[in-house]
Amino acid sequence: MALQCGFPHSFIATVSLSKGKRRPFGDVPIPYALAKHLTDRVLHFRYTLSLFLPSIITALGYKSWEAQLLTIPPYALATILTVVYALVSERYHIRAPFIIASSLTAIIGYCILLGNTDPLARPGVSYTGVFFATAGIYPAVALGLSWPAMNVSGQTKRAAANGLQITIGNLGAVIGTQLYRSGDQPRYIVGHSVALGYLVGNIAVVGTLWWYLSKINNERDRRAALEPEQLGGEWKGDEDPRWRFSI
Repeated sequence: MALQCGFPHSFIATVSLSKGKRRPFGDVPIPYALAKHLTDRVLHFRYTLSLFLPSIITALGYKSWEAQLLTIPPYALATILTVVYALVSERYHIRAPFIIASSLTAIIGYCILLGNTDPLARPGVSYTGVFFATAGIYPAVALGLSWPAMNVSGQTKRAAANGLQITIGNLGAVIGTQLYRSGDQPRYIVGHSVALGYLVGNIAVVGTLWWYLSKINNERDRRAALEPEQLGGEWKGDEDPRWRFSI
C-alpha cells in the first residue's frame, strides 16, 4: 500500500492499494485541488462583507435600522448576477471566463474601497465599491464551488472532494474576523488588501486551469482520433480517455 497525500497546499493526492487498483476517491486531479485551493481562499471574503458594510452605510447618515435596510441592494445585485452567471455558464458549458470576469468585478470594488482615503467623509464612494465587491465575489464563489465537483468522476470521490472544499472554505469566517479588526476601521486596509491579493491570485489560477484543462481535453481528442480502441473497456473515472474536463 502506497500513500501520498497533502491538503490544502499539495496539489496531488494519490492513494494506491496495488498495481492497477485504486480507491474511488484516489488520484484527486490537479484541476480539483487547484480550484479547491483558490475557492477556499476567496470564499472567506464573502463573510467579511457583512463586517464593514453596515458601518459604511451608517456613515451616510442613516439610522441603524435604515443602514441595515440599505445592505439589501448590494446583496440583491449579487443574487441576480449569481443566477445569471450560473445559467449562462451552464448554457455554454464553461466556467473559467465567468469566474475571471466576476473576480475582475470584485477587484474593481476593492480598489475603490482602498482608494477612498476618507470613508467617513465620502461614504458614497465606499458604498459604490461594495456593489462591485459583492457583484464579483458571490458569482465567483458559486461557480468556483461547482467547478471542482464537475471535474471529479465517481460519486464517492466527488463527495469526498466537495466535503473537503466546504469544510476548509467555511473556516473563512474565522480568518475574516482576524483580518477585519475594529482598530482598522473605517478603511480596513489590511483586510481589503488581502482580499484584493487573493482575487488577483484567483484570476491567475483560473487562467492556468483554463489552459491546462483545455490542453488535456485536446490531447485526449487527438489520441481518440488516432487510437479509437482506447474508447472501450472499463470506465476509469476522470483518467478515462473518454472523460473531458469542464473548462
